[in-house]
Amino acid sequence: MSGQRAVVVGGGPNGLTAAAMLARAGWDVEVHERLAVPGGAATSSDLLGEGTVVDPGAASFPFGVVSPAFRDLRLEEHGLEWAHAPYPMAHPLDDRPAAVLHRSLEETADGLGRDGAAWRRLHGHLVRDIDAHVDNLLGPVLRVPPHPLAMARFGATAALSADLLTRLAFRSPAARALFVGSAVHTIAPPTRPLTAAFGQLFGALGMSGGWPVARGGTGRIVDALVAVLTAHGGRIHAPSDVTDLQEFADADAVILNLTPSQVLRLRGLDVGPLVRRRLERWRYGPGVHKVDFLLSGPVPWADERVAGAGTVHVCGDVDDVRRAEAAVAAGRMPDRPFVMVCQQQAADPSRATGPAAGRQVLWTYAHVPHGYMQPKPGFVRDRIVAQIERFAPGFRDVVVDAVEHSPAQLEAWNPGLVGGDLAGGVMSGLQTVLRPGFTLRPHRLRRGLYLASGATPPGAGVHGMSGHWAARAAIRGSAG
Repeated sequence: MSGQRAVVVGGGPNGLTAAAMLARAGWDVEVHERLAVPGGAATSSDLLGEGTVVDPGAASFPFGVVSPAFRDLRLEEHGLEWAHAPYPMAHPLDDRPAAVLHRSLEETADGLGRDGAAWRRLHGHLVRDIDAHVDNLLGPVLRVPPHPLAMARFGATAALSADLLTRLAFRSPAARALFVGSAVHTIAPPTRPLTAAFGQLFGALGMSGGWPVARGGTGRIVDALVAVLTAHGGRIHAPSDVTDLQEFADADAVILNLTPSQVLRLRGLDVGPLVRRRLERWRYGPGVHKVDFLLSGPVPWADERVAGAGTVHVCGDVDDVRRAEAAVAAGRMPDRPFVMVCQQQAADPSRATGPAAGRQVLWTYAHVPHGYMQPKPGFVRDRIVAQIERFAPGFRDVVVDAVEHSPAQLEAWNPGLVGGDLAGGVMSGLQTVLRPGFTLRPHRLRRGLYLASGATPPGAGVHGMSGHWAARAAIRGSAG
């Protein structure tokens, strides 16, 4: 036993990952979570009625299924099961077949016709060496990468904008849309530098590990993390809203799974001026407006293959995506927003059982400006419905119920979602890679105080890696 004590503030996946790692290493660990149950934005509920399983936050997990942190903690041995839809992703298009991402490079390329060879060239090395690329990319940028040759090859195109790379590499609307749709998971215009990196990486993850959901709901990931933590003696206090770090002055390490603005609001925050300045300069990005639908049956997609996709990017062709994301970045609500749709039941039928048997739970959100306030109730929901109806005529007729959450409501539920920003900070410019600023120790605020949120490398997503790196920094710090 190490005999050392750690306190983790924030019981989301990163905080729980850090806590589980430290508890397994013999530390005395306690987690303080503001909400009544741990998980942060990675929980599940019966929001749409008895028998439904709704994920209020995170829904699909291309990074989670390949996460070195989750693999190291052996979450599958603690009840976590990944479930895969027939296709990881689809991108419907007007008056033509949808673009479909398969769990195979060859099948995806074959479906892209004349762009198949270019798709293989762009993604082949990533799919073949996906574990090396995950090791390189799910960690701090300012370090010697564990696989430098793989990083060099990836970097040759990663710095480009997704828009430029697709114009150079592809000729068909399908290939361009498939790539750009993945790139704008950053909730940033595809014309910005570095967005090509996300287009390549999300596609490669889908064609190797897939974009699975957690069987039984996202909360099962949290259940598994909690099981590891408690198996090693860790404790969770919930609800427990921490406001003053002086409460934990006797701890050997305090790990904050909080965004920079939340950190700065804490009393007793004793950090140097350079660290404080980095936190104060942190910028938040566009938000999302979330709507969960209960349907009487499947979405009537015009292209029937789309029903088999776990994730659907609903916006139109590359020009439509470019216009929508440019408007959001400029602070305007687009008429035709980019809508993310998750059809978890394509992978996991347990999302609607009992009284909800035969119904469909549909998870959606639209990209909206930071903190967007709709002019009247239902305004954004109607635009989401219109976008889905565009590619699934008759969608309105199968909607039984809907529950929506604006950016302000999302932030009220989880203060880490500042202005509805899912990424914990804008994914643009140097902030995309230098999180939370230019420093060789991004997870260390000072000796004994560490940061483990998506504002640190490798960024947003349910993969636990920010917590993993923060726990490693705490262990190194305790050794002197």
